[in-house]
Amino acid sequence: MAPFRNHTMDPGSDSPAGGTDVLDRQLEELLEDERTDDGDHDKFAHYVRKEKIVESAVTGKPVRALCGKKWLPNANPDRFPICPDCKRIYEQMK
Repeated sequence: MAPFRNHTMDPGSDSPAGGTDVLDRQLEELLEDERTDDGDHDKFAHYVRKEKIVESAVTGKPVRALCGKKWLPNANPDRFPICPDCKRIYEQMK
């Protein structure tokens, strides 16, 4: 993917308006934040706050499990074993 470049020019200047380095970094951070796992590679049920599951269902935004996995929940978690990392973190929280 080619990086986004700001080609708007400042009036009376030969250089682009604003720093493209800042814009590139901001775009990279946005893209990084939007990356999600499809969930097919590990097939675990993860621990996520109930309100985040509901929010995801309404908004379509991904959720983040205790273990750090970020994905769009779309399968019945009862069909899968519990993620060992989520379980360990949950037990430490008690």
